[in-house]
Amino acid sequence: MTAPDQPTPPAAHILRLSELASRKPTHFTVTPTGADHDALLADLRADLGVESLRKVRLEGKITPKGKNDWHLTAQLGATVTQPCVATLEPVTTRIDEPLERIYTANPPAVDEATEIEMPEDDRIEPLPEAVDLMHVLFEALTLSVPAFPRIEGSGPVKIAVTEPEKEAMTDEQAKPFAGLADLLKGTKD
Repeated sequence: MTAPDQPTPPAAHILRLSELASRKPTHFTVTPTGADHDALLADLRADLGVESLRKVRLEGKITPKGKNDWHLTAQLGATVTQPCVATLEPVTTRIDEPLERIYTANPPAVDEATEIEMPEDDRIEPLPEAVDLMHVLFEALTLSVPAFPRIEGSGPVKIAVTEPEKEAMTDEQAKPFAGLADLLKGTKD
């Protein structure tokens, strides 16, 4: 336990860039367990409907580039289970994704317009004081989890929604020119 007058040691998943070697890469492995795993699963469950999360691992290195910039390369691995969008049966997906971030002291300027366009290179981020590897892991996992998981062999889902006591509109009725041919036949007779 840390004495009250001493600072709390930083979490193992926080990389303070000023404390890293300035000439060689720093290797890391993040495997969330306990409270970290539970918090990660809770966030993924709330945001993406993930039911279970296993074998989560972020392994890589962060390498200095020039005087101020850093280049992070890593491999994300995880197994997620989500409900199928068609049948609600569990769908298990293995995620193995490379990821890359470039932390730079001079990121591209962002115009103060009301709309912001995505930069050409989406790996570039402003240089932080510290890199939170749990945040990097969560962000990468969020982007990698299937948005619409489907169990193999599930067909298309047909949905008909309408007001009570009315007949639902069919696909044929929804086509704006579906009855035009019949109308034209009626004018020729």
